[in-house]
Amino acid sequence: MIRIEPVEGPRLGAAAFDWVVVTSATAAELLLDRLDGTPERVAAIGPGTAAALRARGVEPAVVASRSTQEGLAGELPRPAGRVLFAGAEGARDVIVRELDAEFVPLYRTVEERPASFPDADIVVLASGSAARALASVRRDLPCVSIGPTTTAEARRRGLTVVAEAERQDPEGLVAAVKLARSVIASSPS
Repeated sequence: MIRIEPVEGPRLGAAAFDWVVVTSATAAELLLDRLDGTPERVAAIGPGTAAALRARGVEPAVVASRSTQEGLAGELPRPAGRVLFAGAEGARDVIVRELDAEFVPLYRTVEERPASFPDADIVVLASGSAARALASVRRDLPCVSIGPTTTAEARRRGLTVVAEAERQDPEGLVAAVKLARSVIASSPS
């Protein structure tokens, strides 16, 4: 339902920042392609983002135990020093506000409008942008959400979230899909 478009921008000097904050695996990949040097300390929003960083040889100093911007901001020391938040264009601004971070957009999500929607019993939503894209074409399918921010966006858009991942990683999503299937199966028709 969405595609990723990189946002062009200048090279970024890692040495200029005390912390680099990354909130998605996509941001991790694109940031490391634009970063000169190795960041002193990197913070990842969750296990998927941390895995993407590790795959490129960067070990995060902090991986949020609650995979939201609020959770990540709450786990960084204060004062945090100079912070770079590299993420999606139009991202929520919690990190910017809480840590007085400098924001650099690395990519944007663009809604896709399929000619026809595939047959489905459940839709898995891995981002708020996916929820917005789905709501623009269909609202009649039960949804599984990757986490609280995506759940809130889906519900704002009139989607029915029947399960939410407790952990924001593939295993958490699989467990949520299993829960959703049991909820749907036990619901009266």
